[in-house]
Formats: sequence, C-alpha cells, structure tokens
Amino acid sequence: MSQKLMLCCAAFILMLILIISGIHPFDRGTWLMEVLPVLIIVPLLIYTYKTFPLTNLLYSLIFLHAIVLIVGGAYTYARVPLGFEIAQWFSLDRNPYDKIGHFMQGFVPAIAAREILIRHQILAKGKMLSFIVICIVLAISATYELIEWAAALALGQGAQEFLGTQGYEWDTQSDMFFALIGAIAALLFLSKWHNQQLNKLISSYR
Repeated sequence: MSQKLMLCCAAFILMLILIISGIHPFDRGTWLMEVLPVLIIVPLLIYTYKTFPLTNLLYSLIFLHAIVLIVGGAYTYARVPLGFEIAQWFSLDRNPYDKIGHFMQGFVPAIAAREILIRHQILAKGKMLSFIVICIVLAISATYELIEWAAALALGQGAQEFLGTQGYEWDTQSDMFFALIGAIAALLFLSKWHNQQLNKLISSYR
C-alpha cells in the first residue's frame, strides 16, 4: 500500500471515529476542547503532504495520538472505560487515562520535533538533539498546562471535565512528568527506527 493511500485511509478512519465520538459525548464543550488538536493537525498534514511529507512512523504515531484524544473527548478523561480497567488492574484510586494522554503528549511530539530538526538540518543526530527535543516536549507540555489553567479561570467549575484532575493536587506536575517519560521512551526505543525511515525518505528526494 502506498503512503498516500495509507494516509487517506487513516484520515477517513479518524474522521469516522471523530464523528461517532461527537454524536453523544459526555460533555460537548469538553469534547470540542479535547478534539481541537485533531481538527487542526489533520487538515494541516493533508495540506503539507506534497511539500513536506513525514515518515510513516510519525504519521502512525499521530494517528494513535489522535485516537487517544478523541476517546478522551468523548468520555472525558476521568470516565474512559479503559482507564477504569487499568485502575482495577493496578489497584489505583483514580482513572489514569489522562496519564496515557500526557505520555502520548511527550511520546509523539518527541519524534515530530526530532524529524523537523533533522530534516531542516537545524541539529545533527546526537546527544544535543535529544536534549533539545526533550526541552521542546516539556515546553509543549507546560503550554498545555497553561491552557488548562486559563480554562479553569474562564470556566470555573465547568472546566473540571476538561482538567480531569480528579482531586489530585499534583496533577499538573505529574502530567508534565508523564510527558517527559513519553519523550525519553520515544528517543530510547524509536530513534534507530526513525533514523532508518528518515534516511529512506531523504534519499527519495535526491
């Protein structure tokens, strides 16, 4: 299957899941705020495909991250059934699905930042690249927490479903910590595979 066909199928599946999730979400406002990144990123990826196509690995990760966001938006993060299952398996006192979301918030942007920095020849592969990628991920995570803070100030109690803190006082710090773990995991386990795909993609344009 060609990359273009694969991306068309992935975009169709995402739009289908998005539509289904929006029929009867738990909270319409929360759903919209959670799926907004998907509504922005998918059209952007389609628009830039001809001028700046990404590796299959990055497209696949973005697809998975989008599903995590859509599911979280449909149920709200504190009510996702998978989270309750995980909480039961590990005897947790809260639904941990939001931590999956923040792990992905580090895991996927780490590869995205890495790809952009390498392909634009901003940084060469090495320790400094990994350091800067982690800094970018933490900046993204901190920005998201500021957005949550702004939502809390603007909406008051109405922001509780979006925040998903579930009464945990260190939720902001733990969210950023999980993003950090996600970024480190992506760099440790996917860098070699990512390099192979980058070399193949770059060579195809020579």
